[in-house]
Amino acid sequence: MPNQLAESLSPYLLQHQDNPVDWMPWGDEAFAAARARDVPVFLSIGYAACHWCHVMAHESFENEQVGEFLNKHFVCIKVDREERPDLDQVYMNAVQLMIGHGGWPMSVFLDHEGRPFYAGTYWPVLPHGGMPSFPQVLDALVDAWANRREDIASHAGEITESLQKLAVGTDATAKDTPGADRVGVAIELVLKTLDTKWGGFGDAPKFPHATDLDLMLRVAARTEDRRLIEAVELTLDKMAAGGIRDHIGGGFSRYSVDAKWLVPHFEKMLYDNGLLAEVYTRAMQVSGNERHGEVAAEILDYLQRDMLDEAGGVHCSEDADSEGVEGKFYVWKPAEVEQVLGAERGARFCRVYDITEEGNFERASIPNLPQPLTHWAGVLSVPLSDLREELAADREQLRIAREKRVRPQRDDKIVVAWNALAVRAFCVASVVMRRDDYLETAKRAAGFVLEKMRDPEGRLLHVYRQGTAHGDAFVDDHALLADALVSLYEATGEERWLVDAVALAGDLVERFMDREDGGFYYTASDSDPLLTRNKDWHDGSLVSGNASAAMVCLKLARITGESKWLDAVNHTLRCGEAVIRTQTRACAALISVIDELYHDNGEWVIALNDSGSAVDVARRMLGSYHPATTLVWATPSSSHDGAGTQAASPVGKELLDGKQALGESFTVYRCRDFHCESPEVDP
Repeated sequence: MPNQLAESLSPYLLQHQDNPVDWMPWGDEAFAAARARDVPVFLSIGYAACHWCHVMAHESFENEQVGEFLNKHFVCIKVDREERPDLDQVYMNAVQLMIGHGGWPMSVFLDHEGRPFYAGTYWPVLPHGGMPSFPQVLDALVDAWANRREDIASHAGEITESLQKLAVGTDATAKDTPGADRVGVAIELVLKTLDTKWGGFGDAPKFPHATDLDLMLRVAARTEDRRLIEAVELTLDKMAAGGIRDHIGGGFSRYSVDAKWLVPHFEKMLYDNGLLAEVYTRAMQVSGNERHGEVAAEILDYLQRDMLDEAGGVHCSEDADSEGVEGKFYVWKPAEVEQVLGAERGARFCRVYDITEEGNFERASIPNLPQPLTHWAGVLSVPLSDLREELAADREQLRIAREKRVRPQRDDKIVVAWNALAVRAFCVASVVMRRDDYLETAKRAAGFVLEKMRDPEGRLLHVYRQGTAHGDAFVDDHALLADALVSLYEATGEERWLVDAVALAGDLVERFMDREDGGFYYTASDSDPLLTRNKDWHDGSLVSGNASAAMVCLKLARITGESKWLDAVNHTLRCGEAVIRTQTRACAALISVIDELYHDNGEWVIALNDSGSAVDVARRMLGSYHPATTLVWATPSSSHDGAGTQAASPVGKELLDGKQALGESFTVYRCRDFHCESPEVDP
């Protein structure tokens, strides 16, 4: 008999609908049941692509005895962290406070007010390696609830008080906006943590840290600091050579369990791939090395081929497991390769991509490149161009053959913030690589979100699946989507994208901003109240909410000339000053906002006549990387008077007034603080 999760849209929750555990969704009904029965709440949070979530599910949640015990002594709530990142933030903070680290599956025990009193992540069904079993943990908590309720209440109160202090993240006492010197401090701290042999930052497990790489590239583009370019290229090259990259099908896994980037946790997340596609594209612009662009194109081609929804959005993730085995879809044995490619080509491919009889992962091999192709071209006495072309053909044959395997489950939800990262990556790459298909994908995905992911009042919703959008959108949904729409405006000259960006940012300031102390809350003022209302300052798998909001407000301040956007930026940076100063390594995206604020490259107004192509001009103007440069379009349809049916342009009046295309195609007006130089005709 399915439990209440059978009514969910979430693929993760639907995975648990037939558990013997009487799971309930998060909501008042579950807490009312806990009060009526006088039992605590067991809250389990995970996501569809999470390997250890599957392990705990198979061991415990599918176990009849464990399920019976949970049902008797607890009310059990299951949450998809991708549907409810607000809940995930609150209770992940609790887990980290109580045990010093976090992760998924997240396992938290709550009182009737939702206050946490005990927490952990994965527990095995049997004691293992000094770790208690899940049944042992449950036994101890049932005893404590029955016999030491006052201790539980006291501990829950202390944890909740700490969570409320942690939620704001800063004391908001700073009177001044952090100075430009914070950028240099942050850069030096990043370089100190660089692994100079294998790239990346810190020890294993290794995550890509896309926001760190983005910060280094934007500063390198401005300063030409070779240290930064070399550090980024080292990291990107080592990642691209490692098993964290899917050499056969494109895209990157979530992280590597080792320092060499060889063995990943095999789940592929849209947010990682969106962020990395843009970073690799920017690296090509800054370094001039096309190999980075090739990696970016592989990522985006993978998303287009395997992750697009028929409606136009981009799906969330692909699982680490298939047929119950982690990585089974992705690994190879020499005989399997030779069966597809033939003996000679297969043997060469195995030699190049480290596919051996011994294997490098559980007696099979994760394809990787211990030596670059330039090395193999010399060893094999083959022209590099020929080798590259032949290996590309081999990889495609292997990809087609791999499709016959049981593919990992795809989480086909569409999440606004994650789609926004993909839209921006497709958009940037379309300009740099002159790919019309990338631009069309970006436009279609953005149009889908704007059209299908709103409530009847026009407010943005967070998630969509199978024809239904639901859930309040969060601060990063609004901010990252608005930023992606600005990129679409820059790439196309189509003002409709800018109009929607301004409207989203208006909602952002109205419903999420703390007007008293500054900064942006993660949830809207009219969302259902939780134990705490968080302000998100730190970069994690996504760009922090406050950094996302501040960056798009800064861009709109320069496009529109309206002071309210710049006020929001300064108010946010002042509020976050303590975090920026004391936890610099955790907030690279906020440092990027500071860099953007203090190193303004001015405005480029491109006046286009009826015969000119905005897309072609954008590719000429934006083919190289110009961080902190504002690009706006003056076209025959741009208007400030709202005459007829033409809506007034959001672009600042001073930027549009008198701007006309004086030549055969287009004219560029270079401006600073809305004061423009003489026009450059058909530059």
